[in-house]
Amino acid sequence: MYMPINFIEVCAGAGGMSLGFMEAGMTPLLLVDNDRDSCKTLSRNHMGVNVQCIDMKKIDVSEYKNKVDVLCGGIPCQSWSIAGKRGGVDDDRGHLVYTFRDLVKTIHPKVFLIENVKGMTNLNKGEAFKDILNILECDGLYKIKYKVLNANCYDVAQKRERLFIVGILNDLNVEYNFPKESEYKPVLSDILQDVPPSIGAEYSEKKKEIFRLVPEGGCWVNLPDNIQREYMGKSYSSGGGRRGIAKRLSMSQPSLTLLCSPQQKQTERCHPTELRPLNIREYARIQSFPDDYEFEGSMNSQYKQIGNAVPVKLAYHVGKSIKDLLS
Repeated sequence: MYMPINFIEVCAGAGGMSLGFMEAGMTPLLLVDNDRDSCKTLSRNHMGVNVQCIDMKKIDVSEYKNKVDVLCGGIPCQSWSIAGKRGGVDDDRGHLVYTFRDLVKTIHPKVFLIENVKGMTNLNKGEAFKDILNILECDGLYKIKYKVLNANCYDVAQKRERLFIVGILNDLNVEYNFPKESEYKPVLSDILQDVPPSIGAEYSEKKKEIFRLVPEGGCWVNLPDNIQREYMGKSYSSGGGRRGIAKRLSMSQPSLTLLCSPQQKQTERCHPTELRPLNIREYARIQSFPDDYEFEGSMNSQYKQIGNAVPVKLAYHVGKSIKDLLS
């Protein structure tokens, strides 16, 4: 008799990973997040699934011991991010690695998975990452494999590199392989067609005048020198590529990584052909959410939820690789 592969997800956010896993044929037992809007989004789109809005440090999962196939989570990444202060395990959010380890020990899943930023691998010249892997091995109970995956290689029209850490219970005596890359790498013209109307951020008239001068695929380097200096301020002479400043996306390329806002000065995400930032439904399309997937909360909250999500199609490929292993 076939038994469906089940999973629990912590730090579930808006549900990109859970939806991808469900599309791969896996069944959610419990979804956990401590953000109210994210929990409302999960409840709205995952009808009938047990959603708990609680800090992962406070959840009681003892009832699930030896009953869970996969425990997964995109544990908060700010403490590992290249763009952040990189506090690592010394940051309060970094301590969630230990919390996740404790959940693994309590639940004893067949497989666990952590999704995070790729900067996690080279903090303190890689020494901190070695410590994290040792923590997650749970005294030799699990065999760990990890890989940085680019979402664009898995049917997502976005250059988004994320680290996936997979732990396989040693008793299973199986070898896990990450999913093979897709042959075709989608670009924005593949997905930004007939997008449903939605709310979205807007530019001021002054900023519109800036972007009138930026061609599709261009950025600050395409502006006249006097405007470059005025718009960039101190960044003008700071060195580095800085190609996210005054960035207009291109229909013939995948999107740059979507972030929590489409119009931060250092990380602009201007529509390829219009004088505005990407709107909510365009953000969702680029993250491979279906058009009928709805997000709760304010506009800023929706941008944040979508920007933080695991792209659905990337999650699908990873989920299917785990399902195939356990099947």
